[in-house]
Amino acid sequence: MFDKFRMKIEKNTIVSLRYKLTDAQNNVIEEPDSPMVYLHGGYEGTFPKIETLLDGQDVGYEATIQLEPNEAFGEYDPELLKIEPRARFPEPLEVGMQFEGVPDAEEDVAIDDTDDEPLIYTVTDVADNQVVLDGNHPLAGMALRFWVQVEDVRAATDDEIENCHPEGGESFSFGMPNDDDGDDDEEFPGGALGGNDAGPRTLH
Repeated sequence: MFDKFRMKIEKNTIVSLRYKLTDAQNNVIEEPDSPMVYLHGGYEGTFPKIETLLDGQDVGYEATIQLEPNEAFGEYDPELLKIEPRARFPEPLEVGMQFEGVPDAEEDVAIDDTDDEPLIYTVTDVADNQVVLDGNHPLAGMALRFWVQVEDVRAATDDEIENCHPEGGESFSFGMPNDDDGDDDEEFPGGALGGNDAGPRTLH
């Protein structure tokens, strides 16, 4: 009888979601200890296909869903691979570091494109005089599987709805897959679904 009074996931609810992210071969990419918390209802807190899956569900619901590249981070675009002079970058420079903005773009071009978020480039190789940058998301071109379990659902406050994210968190951004050696942890503290407070650096 109590079940009918439990809040279900709908627009403008705050959802706490446990998840495990794997590739199509079930290799684990991320399985955080703490739940992801997001504002449900088209606020880009998670992928639309996952929101559709969760809509109308309540605490305890769990499921596994596969997202094709076009439903997740898109297809891999080789045109977003760039080679730049190493002299333009700060030291120390390491593989895995991220930089915001197109390295060879003029400032006025970036300003004109106010509707789009700045592209994030990841350093994929460092040579003596050159740096290889990849503007694709690290998970671009991959089919991904999410196991999700709803841990909590509550009504969002007016402030949370106005700010388009849960209280105490800006938004959730997707980052690098886990690396066995852990060298990149400081550059990607948010993981695939967590908040990235550090943020990428900006090239000037």
